[in-house]
Amino acid sequence: MEDVLLQSHSTAVSDKPKWQDWLRLSLTPHIGLQMQHRLVTVFGSASAVFEQSELSLQTQLSEAQARALQQFPPDWDQVLQRTQAWLAQSQPGVEQAIWTWDHDDYPKSLRELDDPPLLLFVQGRVHLPCWQGVAVVGSRNPTPQGKENAKAFASQLQLAGCCIVSGLAMGIDAAAHVGALQFAAEHRCATVAVVGTGLDQVYPRQHHALAQQVAQHGWLLSELPPGTPPLPHHFPRRNRLIAGLSLGVLVVEAALKSGSLITADMAASQGKEVFAIPGSVHSVLSRGCHALLRQGAKLVESAADVLEELPVFTSSQVQMHLPLSHQTVSDPMHKALLKAMGSDPISLEMLLLRGGFSLEDALAGLQSLADQGRVAHMPGGLYQQIV
Repeated sequence: MEDVLLQSHSTAVSDKPKWQDWLRLSLTPHIGLQMQHRLVTVFGSASAVFEQSELSLQTQLSEAQARALQQFPPDWDQVLQRTQAWLAQSQPGVEQAIWTWDHDDYPKSLRELDDPPLLLFVQGRVHLPCWQGVAVVGSRNPTPQGKENAKAFASQLQLAGCCIVSGLAMGIDAAAHVGALQFAAEHRCATVAVVGTGLDQVYPRQHHALAQQVAQHGWLLSELPPGTPPLPHHFPRRNRLIAGLSLGVLVVEAALKSGSLITADMAASQGKEVFAIPGSVHSVLSRGCHALLRQGAKLVESAADVLEELPVFTSSQVQMHLPLSHQTVSDPMHKALLKAMGSDPISLEMLLLRGGFSLEDALAGLQSLADQGRVAHMPGGLYQQIV
């Protein structure tokens, strides 16, 4: 009966692409990722696993697991159709690819993980390698200064030859991708977005245009097949891939219970560098970074601080990337306002008290500085200098 089922099934044909067997194995219920890899190692390939008899499979598996491999996964036809439709998409300059574990393009650094995916779905400039990856991650609700830091660090690191890896999430992730794209070059993978959905959809939806830009200058990457929705447990799992693709992880802003700290912990466990930008002792979003610094992460104030810890860069390359700074402020009133503000968020009342300004002069100066991108107006009526 099982033979009849297999012969009648849409995938039971000799000319099917081999990725179908890898996908089928990855979706087989009750068999975890490590066991999937063990089966491939023992029998030689994903296709060979499905050529085994139930008795042969039971040398490695329980009877129930062996029986599960003799059947097709739930919703297999729908998954297969969605994957084939995704592969058939056509966009100028953008390709779709499936890299199985034994594929030449499967990133070597991900092969070295304890639990590497059996296959990866990739969209974008797939022929450009993710060379010298640096992950830039942080809060989904950052401060204006945090977003500016993420963009500036990512931009300078990308110019130095790093590929910026992040997760396409709101906040710091998006700012990092935007920064990496600022000076994207045709010959280099500028940025990689590792996502927690299938690549036939974008999450969050507001980042549809950003995802298209990433695909034009880098990769969108997922271990999940097309059609997979943004379920909460997918995102911590994808963090190991963000860390795995990178030589180091830079945390820009993060609360103590942040997914970014999971990424940093995974990087540390993989023997990768962990970097953190310090912040105000009054900010909740500094606490995660400060916790990492207490645990041994490297404090960084510039892209050069990151580069000098990465073995692939020479001292001359590092010297090219000086600390982040804006153009010098020349207006005396603007200088006085910035000096009185300091680096922490401040209320208008405190600013007037601290600097002795008139209300009219302070408001006019703050508006001018905001137009220049030097000051941000924050919730609660606070202002903060962006340095």
